[in-house]
Amino acid sequence: MKVLLLAAGRSRRVKPIEDKNFLKFAGRTLLEHQLDTLKRVGLTDLVIVGGAHNLEKLRELAAPYEAQVVEQKNLDEGMAGAVLTMEKILKPGESLLVVSSNDVLAQSAFEAMIKAQESESDAYLLAYEVKEYFPGGYLKVDGKRITSIVEKPGAGNEPSNLVNIVVHAFKQPETLFAALKKVDSAGDDHYETALQSLMNGQHFEAVPYSGFWQPVKFPWHILDLMQFSFKVMGSQIDPTAEIAKTAIINGPVRIEAGVKVFDHAVIQGPAFIGKNSVIANNALVRQSMIGERCVVGYSTELARSFIGDDCWFHSNYVGDTVMGDDVSFGAGAVCANLRLDEKNIGDSGRNKLGPILGSHIRVGVQTSLMPGVRIGPNSQITSGLTIAEDIEEAKFVTGKIELTIKDNKAVLNPEARSKMKGNL
Repeated sequence: MKVLLLAAGRSRRVKPIEDKNFLKFAGRTLLEHQLDTLKRVGLTDLVIVGGAHNLEKLRELAAPYEAQVVEQKNLDEGMAGAVLTMEKILKPGESLLVVSSNDVLAQSAFEAMIKAQESESDAYLLAYEVKEYFPGGYLKVDGKRITSIVEKPGAGNEPSNLVNIVVHAFKQPETLFAALKKVDSAGDDHYETALQSLMNGQHFEAVPYSGFWQPVKFPWHILDLMQFSFKVMGSQIDPTAEIAKTAIINGPVRIEAGVKVFDHAVIQGPAFIGKNSVIANNALVRQSMIGERCVVGYSTELARSFIGDDCWFHSNYVGDTVMGDDVSFGAGAVCANLRLDEKNIGDSGRNKLGPILGSHIRVGVQTSLMPGVRIGPNSQITSGLTIAEDIEEAKFVTGKIELTIKDNKAVLNPEARSKMKGNL
């Protein structure tokens, strides 16, 4: 069976993070984690479809897996266009497994799909068993046979408790290609419309699955996936790491090569510290994932946050925040993560969520970033501001701070100051 891994999307909903395929969890990109899972279950005949925006990076990561990388020329054709790139690659008689690179699943999901194909069905869709309403596509079934996909039916209108996940197997993929070509629309539902036309004449089987599933569609999903990564990464301190005697390390913590942890720093697990990063004096890192070559400076606290590579801090608070690469905070800058009324932040479903920052950002001293705001990449924000709205990419943000200067009429009393010192 040949596997097509869909990685050509522009990651619009996860902005200002540029490409979720390359987010690093415990030192490895999301794409590498996906490839590792496929390899463990014996699915090694791999094709990755990308776009012009990420093709070079995909090829670099795919090389160790001997995976073929192909380009989807027109990304506006969506998933349908991505699948059609396989038409000239598949050999006669080869079956096809289509997998989303942004749905993270346990190994058992793919094992279930492989096992299911011992039956006589024509195609197989992974069916996630939900206990409460999820805003996705639901499978309408007759026994195990899928008769249709109902997109976002609304709570109480679900045709079943089975949600469609993009792990789709086709024994005769040439029929899928033909159906895709017959669909007139070029919208987001092009692929689903083709599936529906095939369901009318072929036997599509639902493959039930209730294990781990984490889609990465919005920035806060990165924090959810980080928590899963903590559970599977293990606990280890590389022998080249330098840990001060007065530093405190508690719980499951993984510290990579070249890391330095200075005096009185505290790392409260679960936590991951990437290669050659520095945790300085009196810093506190808890339930956070830190990339490579970062400096968590003096008296900084990082809590439940996802931090990219090459980020620098000094006397900052960063809570429940997602951050790209090459971000620097001036002293006293903070990431607020809780509304005053303690209600959920935006449509995240979370009452604690810090700002979401892209890459290559500078934040000045004493600037506050409010809960849930998105800061676009290549932006600079000057000192002493409160940022309570989203900032687009490549912006320079300043504000007017007015000073009132007048004569000082207070009378200084050196004798009173001397007596006060005596009482200290």
